[in-house]
Amino acid sequence: MTQMDYKYSLLDSTVDDYHKRPLLLQVNNTPLNLFAVLEVKRDLTKRSSTVGCKIRLYGFLFGLAIMFLIMASYVLTGDKKGLLFTPSPYHLNSLVSPGPFAFNLSSVRDYAHIKLVVKSIKSKVGFRSSRQLPELKALMRSDPHMFSVIPRKFLPGLKNPCWYEEFTGNITTDPYKMNLYGRYSRRFRTVFQHLRSTFYHHLLHRNRRLYRMRCLPYFYIIGQPKCGTTDLYDRLRLHPDVKFTTFKEPHWWTRKRFGIIRLSEGLHDRYPVEDYLDLFDQAAYQIQGELTTNISGSPSHPKIIIGKSHN
Repeated sequence: MTQMDYKYSLLDSTVDDYHKRPLLLQVNNTPLNLFAVLEVKRDLTKRSSTVGCKIRLYGFLFGLAIMFLIMASYVLTGDKKGLLFTPSPYHLNSLVSPGPFAFNLSSVRDYAHIKLVVKSIKSKVGFRSSRQLPELKALMRSDPHMFSVIPRKFLPGLKNPCWYEEFTGNITTDPYKMNLYGRYSRRFRTVFQHLRSTFYHHLLHRNRRLYRMRCLPYFYIIGQPKCGTTDLYDRLRLHPDVKFTTFKEPHWWTRKRFGIIRLSEGLHDRYPVEDYLDLFDQAAYQIQGELTTNISGSPSHPKIIIGKSHN
């Protein structure tokens, strides 16, 4: 017997009215006896195909509705309050008055008009008095601990401000154990691991005392976010005599020394200036050089300078 599809209808009158659709009976090529039970399977291909068509249709209609909303939000840029999405930057000139200098800001060649805008702004901004430097005594009273750690004179012959500080800690202990940057920053913990392994090799021995080199930045890059400070930072790092901290923007001057890590978290412990100076240890080691070949302790690379980026 070959494999065939047999279609039958149920003979009972009550059931015949309900099951008008034919049933698909599959019979294989094995011999059957009279009491064999045929496996009945209903053909569901038509039902699954209709469900798939409905899903594709609903998906197409949903995508069409989203596209319509986006196009409507960019067309109706005159009503800023009713927008669901950010208006197109190409339509901002219709919302903002160009003023007396109507020119294309995207054109770099329009230098003469830009100079007129700058001159107009400078004429309207009045500088009542020149900025005065604060008095040194007032600064020292504001943070006496910081001025007790940082000396007023640095090592001669160096371009970068550096000095030797006496190390009073135990040689067997971890010098970066109490640093708050290592406690709250995972990426700085990895840098500390490298600095910890080379720390005691850079200690200077003088008159039965140990000294470590400390350094401050030679220059700072200060700017608002998204104004090109990162690009300038990356370009300066390519110079062989310019070094930076272990990671960019530790925010010590602006937040950490006041105990502010994130504005939403409230106040934490203040980061002391010693923790800030630890960030420059890797650059200080490069200025100092290897003490095994330089017993005098004079820096091997006096032309290296350290930079710092602030946003």
